[in-house]
Amino acid sequence: MAAERDIDDLPRNDANYTALTPLWFLERAALAHPGRASVVHGPLRYTWADTYRRCRRLASALARRSVGHGSTVAVIAPNVPAIYEAHFGVPMAGAVVNCVNIRLNAATVAFLLDHSSADVVMVDQEFFSLAEDALRIIADKKKGAFKQPLLIVIGDQTCDPTALQDALRKGAIEYETFLESGDPEFAWKPPQDEWKSIALGYTSGTTSNPKGVVLHHRGAYLMALSGAVVWGMNEGSVYLWTLPMFHCNGWCYTWTLAALCGTSICLRQVSAKAIFSAIANQGVTHFCGAPVVLNTIVNAPPADTILPLPRIVDVMTAGAAPPPSILASMSKLGFRITHTYGLSETYGPSTVCAWKPEWDSLPADERARLHARQGIQYVGLEGLDVVDPKTMAPVPADGITMGEIVMRGNCVMKGYLKNPKANAEAFENGWFHSGDLAVRHPDGYIEVRDRAKDIIISGGENISSLEVEKAVYLHPAVLEASVVARADEQWGESPCAFVTLKDGVARSDEAALARDIMRFCRERLPGYWVPKSVVFGPLPKTATGKIKKHELRTKAKVLGPVRKSRM
Repeated sequence: MAAERDIDDLPRNDANYTALTPLWFLERAALAHPGRASVVHGPLRYTWADTYRRCRRLASALARRSVGHGSTVAVIAPNVPAIYEAHFGVPMAGAVVNCVNIRLNAATVAFLLDHSSADVVMVDQEFFSLAEDALRIIADKKKGAFKQPLLIVIGDQTCDPTALQDALRKGAIEYETFLESGDPEFAWKPPQDEWKSIALGYTSGTTSNPKGVVLHHRGAYLMALSGAVVWGMNEGSVYLWTLPMFHCNGWCYTWTLAALCGTSICLRQVSAKAIFSAIANQGVTHFCGAPVVLNTIVNAPPADTILPLPRIVDVMTAGAAPPPSILASMSKLGFRITHTYGLSETYGPSTVCAWKPEWDSLPADERARLHARQGIQYVGLEGLDVVDPKTMAPVPADGITMGEIVMRGNCVMKGYLKNPKANAEAFENGWFHSGDLAVRHPDGYIEVRDRAKDIIISGGENISSLEVEKAVYLHPAVLEASVVARADEQWGESPCAFVTLKDGVARSDEAALARDIMRFCRERLPGYWVPKSVVFGPLPKTATGKIKKHELRTKAKVLGPVRKSRM
């Protein structure tokens, strides 16, 4: 292909071109608002000047131990200041930050640490034994070839000190002591190339080993700013960390908050009571959360709530398709919801259901239905489409024809670490393939119908498990619901609803309650979409609140097929 012509032949030079990186946001925040609170955790309160010094100390301390370009630093921690600082300090040293899900078991953590060749493991005191067990698994596997990574334990004065003292006795370095070995004036350097990796994160790996998603500085910069734009965040926003920072780097809001000189309120454990308390007492203006967090808020007992809210609080939700009923209930409480959608491979949320003023005059149920759609691409994502996965032809915008969601642009991952086969599949035909099935509506907005693997095929007809779930959620006794395929002697497969009941609902006759849920769904859904079976109990979830459908599919398989009626 011939090179594109321009009106000039002016070259790039050091004065007019530099690699994009979100690391500059931190330096600017320290200059603009050195005394403003940057990170608050219990009794700890750091300013932007403090955070910049601490991140430079971290970068310096790592560099002095030859941790830099080509190195990976794993962080196993909940939402505490150290994991926020790692998002800047680690890449300031030239290394890649890998935030690890704290709810994984030791075998999975061992796989991640081994696969990423972690040179350093920073671990919160509560999860030190998890890191210890994981490293022991790697050592047993590699025998003499095992190289112990530098082990740093993060203390937390809001926790029992016993675990910290145990870690120090075993030779771990305390995080604050490690920082003291670094230079607060460390002359960090930005990457020469914005394609350089800034972060590594692992997919859930529900059916196989997790895949390592590699993100670059350019994408992190663009997504951090896009996240502020689509949400309408203002300079100085006060953000509550209900979303784990280990999940897609906190949807890039770790870096956004530095760009906005905002304040991070850390929340080690998420509860409705803690959320309402932070809103009332710490000036929270924004927080993110999966639908399960919203459900917790909506169904919180009155004693745990502080209503009415002292101000409008903006809430971004993603991670799973939220039922319209939950969105409507949150709005009634005074929260302003922004509904987004994305994947680890797209730096977190990358589409938004951009609100239209003309929706304001619609009935509440209709507003909630429109709001439950996944919408249009972020400002920073260049390409979004719904296509026939075989032909790559866009599906008609009729709200009926299903296709696969595909993306392309600067906010798509570099690729999967050490996995060329998965990369070839993911980037086939020049698009990133999400594996999610959706429709495009006449107004151009997309709406997820299901994961390809979650579609239920009953008598040759496709059933969207998400659409069935929306109906089940409307039942007054239902707190949570998830629908999967169960073998069916007559139809091949039929919907099976797994349901958690609200507190106070009588459980003495579950068979009658199951029949009532089926009746309720029959009034709202096509007959063949109605669940043929209902199972009651708690739903298994990931650390970010997603329901583990693979575990429910296993349970449905154990139940055996729905018997063909002998009547």
